[in-house]
Amino acid sequence: MFKRALICTDFSDSLQRFANFVPDLAEGGIEHIVFFHNVPLMTSREIPCVDEEKVREAHQRLLVAESSVPEGTTVEIEIASGRPSENIVRAVKKHQADIVFSGMPTRSALNERLFGSTTMGIVDKVDVPMLILRPQLVSTYREAELAQRCQHLFNYLLVPYDGSDSAKELVSEIKTRIQADPNCSLETCLLCWVIDSGGRLSKSNTVEAAQAELSKVKAELDGFGTEIKTEVRIEVRTGSPLDEILKSAEVHDISAIAAYSGKSGSLLDLTTPSFTDALLRTSWHPIVHFPRQK
Repeated sequence: MFKRALICTDFSDSLQRFANFVPDLAEGGIEHIVFFHNVPLMTSREIPCVDEEKVREAHQRLLVAESSVPEGTTVEIEIASGRPSENIVRAVKKHQADIVFSGMPTRSALNERLFGSTTMGIVDKVDVPMLILRPQLVSTYREAELAQRCQHLFNYLLVPYDGSDSAKELVSEIKTRIQADPNCSLETCLLCWVIDSGGRLSKSNTVEAAQAELSKVKAELDGFGTEIKTEVRIEVRTGSPLDEILKSAEVHDISAIAAYSGKSGSLLDLTTPSFTDALLRTSWHPIVHFPRQK
């Protein structure tokens, strides 16, 4: 599903651990891996300059990634200096990455505003999907557990679906990637529609109507032909959309939840509640965030 990964780490998010699991990432289908770290500029006599010592130290910490590279896999290490968000956006284009790995701890929107977040700062700027991981979890995985994670990062996606344009565009993005690579790692795709119990139900907002539309989407995905190995499942729930999606993620053996911000605007608009925004900040499951259409 993804072939070229840019793995960004600030060494406090534990994503540097992936450097020890290059063979496992390759087994999961990734062919080109770039480990990226950003070193802040230091000020010498009020003139910003590169901290060469920290650059060397960072490179040394990631050097293990090049020690066991399987045939057919390419590994690079890039250490940049300056603004992290700007350098990550440049690195995505430079290395033609089709997925960006980034760590993001759970926190509230208020904390996001007060303390900032590199992940939230770039999630609406890069034009490729982002895999958002919880540092608290990555840091606790034993080596065997993390190896398994690396091998199965994208093989089971939970896709929230509600019939909206954003939901249709998310499915379209996934369809495009499946069609482009029939042997992709995505084995199972679960389409989950949550009917908001807090709203007024209409004829188009019932369990039966949701199941009917999901069946059509499933048939469309299943219609790719026998060369496509991805299994499509459907599920309808009733309740709070965010709560029910997280409950579904617990019940099913998923790898990650797919998310899409839609065309309404930036995820950082704190005055407008956003399902995707809340999902990014609260889910302990990995999130594959697909960029909105521009």
